[in-house]
Amino acid sequence: MAWIMLVAAGLFEIAMAYALKQSNGFSQSLPSIGFVVFAVLSFGLLALALKTLDVGTAYAVWTGIGAVGTAALGMILLGESVSLLKLASITLIIAGVVGLNLASGGH
Repeated sequence: MAWIMLVAAGLFEIAMAYALKQSNGFSQSLPSIGFVVFAVLSFGLLALALKTLDVGTAYAVWTGIGAVGTAALGMILLGESVSLLKLASITLIIAGVVGLNLASGGH
């Protein structure tokens, strides 16, 4: 169950970053409210997952989901540039998160 909460926390982190972008520096009300809601959900689920998961692994997975998801969302929905270097870097983030998980016993 902790892993499900952790993945959900990572997905809410992606939503949080997207809402932050859409808030235009907190000048747009609805995306600004969305940012706060997604932040609370993300951090709350992360905190619950940390009750049973190792902090190093859990934090790496959470930030990895957020980083990879936000970069992909930017390229897909926001028209940000796509390059081989960006895709390779995303792959390295994924490899690092998987490596940390394997090193900690994988659960």
